[in-house]
Amino acid sequence: MNHLTVLELADPRWTDFVAAHSAATPFHHPNWTRLVADCYRYRTFALAVCDAAGAIQAGLPVVEVRHLRGGSRWVSLPYTDSCPPLVSTRDQEEQLVAALRWLSRAAGVRRVEVRAPVAGDSAASPHGLHHVIALNDDPAKVYAGFHRSQVQRNIKRAEREGLTVRLGSSPKDLLDTFYGLHLRTRRRQGVPVQPRRFFRLLWDYTIATGLGSVLIVESAGQPIAAAVFLTWNGTVIYKFAASDENSWSLRPNHLLIWHAIRTACEQGHRWFDFGRTDIGHEGLRNFKLSWGAVEEPLCYVSLGATPEPVPSSPGSEGTATRVLGTVIRRSPPLLCRAVGEVLYRYAA
Repeated sequence: MNHLTVLELADPRWTDFVAAHSAATPFHHPNWTRLVADCYRYRTFALAVCDAAGAIQAGLPVVEVRHLRGGSRWVSLPYTDSCPPLVSTRDQEEQLVAALRWLSRAAGVRRVEVRAPVAGDSAASPHGLHHVIALNDDPAKVYAGFHRSQVQRNIKRAEREGLTVRLGSSPKDLLDTFYGLHLRTRRRQGVPVQPRRFFRLLWDYTIATGLGSVLIVESAGQPIAAAVFLTWNGTVIYKFAASDENSWSLRPNHLLIWHAIRTACEQGHRWFDFGRTDIGHEGLRNFKLSWGAVEEPLCYVSLGATPEPVPSSPGSEGTATRVLGTVIRRSPPLLCRAVGEVLYRYAA
């Protein structure tokens, strides 16, 4: 007889279950949840379906996010593109969903967000697009699926320009080199930047433990682009990217992504995940499709409340968001950092 239980994410039973589940991605790994929770001071737990012997059969990590105006909601998981329940049967998934509803009501939590469709719930709403490439032991076969003029030609251009890609080997590569480019990129986009401590924890919990990497593209020894990848259980996720806009003509991002895909093939990974693309970002969508990625809708489910509306295009964002973007772009980098320090804990 199966029963439901709530576990600490540090519980060895949960760690072992996630490690053994074929559908688990780097976002399911306890270190990712720990990173997000420690950075923003969230409470975490795992909801699990166990058999009579106590062995976990299905489960889902959950984070409690506090509202700026008070109250809380449960999210699986904040700052995560997709986190479907880890299950073997539909019955197990339905048990998880029912338990989430019951536990959240008992705890006075008005809304639970699962960043994936779930069984028995038709309220899934689109929150973007998801692009994934199936990898092969032979990188040349994956390369053949890239668009000839939009991708292959740009990779060759970067190689002719003498650009090089190196693997980050110390915290400085992430906290100084990447973060400097990332801050510059976010300010240009008019978006707050994550606190620097997020990337310090990212190094400690993922990169230093073999669950991710930093790649840096250099021109004549100067960094002009960089990216952070999460890597585990056969999946490589392209999580954060940054670049110097004055060097785009050299095509550093194309060389960086190709290097990451080729390395993933050589290491035997099965999937290269480009992550979430917001609705209306057609330029980014077409860029990912030009790599031969398969596109799927990215749907989330809200339990216990009406789903929040999703902008259909960048121009349909709220007035406050547009004004904030303009202010960030016109202000010193310090403001971009200060706004991110205040908002990211509540905007998950």
